[in-house]
Amino acid sequence: MPVLSPTEWLSVLHPVLMILFVYPVVVATIRLGTLARERRLDINPLPPTVGVEHAEHGRWAATGVVVAILFALLVSFLRADLDPTAAVALGVGRRLALLAAAVVALGACLALWRAQRAALRALLALSSWGALLLIGAQPEVDRITNNPLLADFWRSHYWSGILLCGLLLFAVAARPEIHHSLPMRRLHVAAGFLVALLLAVQAITGCRDLLAMALLSPAG
Repeated sequence: MPVLSPTEWLSVLHPVLMILFVYPVVVATIRLGTLARERRLDINPLPPTVGVEHAEHGRWAATGVVVAILFALLVSFLRADLDPTAAVALGVGRRLALLAAAVVALGACLALWRAQRAALRALLALSSWGALLLIGAQPEVDRITNNPLLADFWRSHYWSGILLCGLLLFAVAARPEIHHSLPMRRLHVAAGFLVALLLAVQAITGCRDLLAMALLSPAG
């Protein structure tokens, strides 16, 4: 039986976090959102806490995805660091810059939980998402392609995950507007369907990439 290296064990944290935490929380969020809609339309006499729980689950889902992406990106850099044939070296300056970007990504996401003003919420969501994009733009990260006009772009595990994260951060940032505006609620519902589709894409492409990694590893 092959022995996993510390880096390979760390790479397991990303799918474990998604499967054991993010997916169940997203399912609960969707269910609570459905119940909140039934309450709003007087279909089901439910307590007003349903909407609050829906929003709280959404914040947990968004934060879980940010953390899972940071774990996946960390593994990409650790693999490149251990690869003697890597084209670009990870110097001290780049390490500090990437660490700062990771702190911004997670810190802005957490600050989004309590932000009240619309402009601040938008800034925090964009800061968190932008920091993840900055880290993911590094050559050590496998994106397959950056061209959305190519089919490979849409089968990229990285890009579908980044888009999923952006949609979840948008939902958290726009929570008051979604609550008070019918067009925003409709946009939120449409985004929810896209989130469900992206979660399925993530599951498929994630399994594909793990299988490819296992076949290409020396132990395999």
